[in-house]
This record gives sequence, C-alpha cells and structure tokens, in this order.
Amino acid sequence: MITQTFKEYRFTCKVALFVLILVPLFLLFIDVVNNDLGPDPAKAMAHITGEWAMRLLLVTLAISPLRKLTGTTEWIHYRRMLGLFTFFYASLHLLTYCFFLLGLEWRQLWADLLDRPYITVGFFAWMMLVPLAITSTKDWQRRLGRRWPQLHRCIFIALLLALLHLIWQVRSDLSEALVYVFIALFLMSFRSEKILSSVRRLSQCFSK
Repeated sequence: MITQTFKEYRFTCKVALFVLILVPLFLLFIDVVNNDLGPDPAKAMAHITGEWAMRLLLVTLAISPLRKLTGTTEWIHYRRMLGLFTFFYASLHLLTYCFFLLGLEWRQLWADLLDRPYITVGFFAWMMLVPLAITSTKDWQRRLGRRWPQLHRCIFIALLLALLHLIWQVRSDLSEALVYVFIALFLMSFRSEKILSSVRRLSQCFSK
C-alpha cells in the first residue's frame, strides 16, 4: 500500500514537472501569436529556446549533486525527463535557427558552420546530445552495460560546448553567460574525481 502510494506520488510529480517544463514553450507561443517578440522575432525565438536548453541542461546535471546533498535517490527518477527536454529545447533552438533565420538555406548553414565558431560549437553541442537522447532508455542501458555511463559522460562535453557557444556569441554583456559558467563550475565540483578519471582514460587511449 505504501509502495503504491509512493508510485502515485512520483507519477504526479512527473506530470507536474512535464507541464512545468512546457510552460516556457506555451508562453513563447503566446508571444508569437500576439507579436510580442520585438523587432526580430526569429532571433528572439532562437534566444529563448537556447536559453531554456541551457537551463534544463544545468538542472539535469544538478540531479547527482542533489542526490549527494540530500542522501536520497528519488531525484534520479526525474533525470531522464529533464535530459530529454534539454534535447527537445536544444532541437527547437537549432530548428528555429535553420528555419526562421536561414530559411532552410543549407548552403548558408554550411557556410556558418565553417565561418562562425559559435555556430560550430553550438552544432557540435547538439550533436553530443543526440546519442544521449537515443540511448536514454532502460533497454539501451542493458545493451551497452558498462559502456552506458561512459557514453553519457559526454554530457560534460556538451555542457562545455554549449557554454562556449553562449560566451562566443555575446558581444557586450557577459553577465548572464558568466552566471551559467559559475553554476556549471559549482555542479562540476561534485564530479571532479569522475571527470579527472575520464580525462586520464582518454589521454591513455591517445598515448597508445
């Protein structure tokens, strides 16, 4: 009975989280309908979707520190949803850029990837999230076994690239970007040992 009640509580929390994460998208839709996105709506849409992708990425990475600080594993049950929504908003960010800013001019996209470093690192950040989203299921965890956590440490690379993407394109006010950087550094401090061990293994692979 207690277990069933706890499952119902967790399900309710997941539904609430699902709805909460979709609120920014709903508000963006309202702004689009009411034409409240300023003189450059496409750029505003790209900024908002990218901003929420970054925020959700940081929230996703906050799950493990929260587990350590609170001593409960309950947080883990919400990490997959947060990660998938991170990919969702990052994909919306990319689609907004391709569709509304470039008008689906693929040659222009290729030119931007070659000529604009912040576009390049942003695209690679999104690419790093693709395999993580695909392999987020329990079935893929079973298939990959010990390689699954190693693969999903790529989220740290995605975070680094996303931060570079953000900082590189900011021309005047770095305050918001620095807030994200400081939050990321704080979250990474909880994983310093794992990150260092991953770097050591990677360096050993290249030295062979």
